[in-house]
Amino acid sequence: MMTDKEIAEKALSIRRRCVMMCRGRGQGYVGQGLALADLMAALYFDELRRDSSGQLHDQFVLSTGHSAIALFATLGELGLYDEKELATYGQDGSRIEESPLEGTPGFLITGGALGQGLSQAVGIALGNRIKDSDSRTFCLISDGELQEGQIWEAAMAAGHYKLGSLIVLVDNNRMQADGATADVMTVEPVPEKFAAFGFRAERVDANDLPALRAALERTRVSDGRPQVLVCETLPGKGAASLEAYKKVHYVRAAESVWLQALAELK
Repeated sequence: MMTDKEIAEKALSIRRRCVMMCRGRGQGYVGQGLALADLMAALYFDELRRDSSGQLHDQFVLSTGHSAIALFATLGELGLYDEKELATYGQDGSRIEESPLEGTPGFLITGGALGQGLSQAVGIALGNRIKDSDSRTFCLISDGELQEGQIWEAAMAAGHYKLGSLIVLVDNNRMQADGATADVMTVEPVPEKFAAFGFRAERVDANDLPALRAALERTRVSDGRPQVLVCETLPGKGAASLEAYKKVHYVRAAESVWLQALAELK
């Protein structure tokens, strides 16, 4: 088991990789990558179990396809992708796409059409039950995705079938392409809504690593209900200039912006 300091070092490296990926062509979903770095580091370097061959025993489903930058950077930290390939993020002919395809190493589903990943995660969890597997299924969705009706159909099914092996992670970053989530279509109170569908729910600051790891540890004990962690995140976390960036949902910027962010990520 890694220490908080060791996980924090991984998160910092993931953040730097995200900036370098966007620097390659001067644009990308860097805000999400930096916001999710702590969560991805905690999951992939501590929480997700592996079998004796090193393959993941637990599963991670990325519903929010445009947050793939965070997972690509994490997989790079694990050695699955090298820095040269990561630098081709979003470029023609690259498999490091802004929204991933099923079959891309490290990705279970095709992302991009928002709202669909939780349904697939429910299916995976049901399949594991049929196979009598104790694998856990983690599914990352965003607060903007909560505006999709399919999310709540999936939540209804998860509660009905008492999928105790399903852990939903909501990236509650309070922004989406068209502005603040609360202005586009309010989704709060998120924990209470999931609780009404039969989930064990709690809210956590996902950029507070000790608090986040403690919350993830609590998910290991199941009472038969699906679980949700409403993860409060700050877009651009760790680079002050990006935290203050006006349109951080998708950043198109000059070389100087990326260099400044890298200088701040120390």
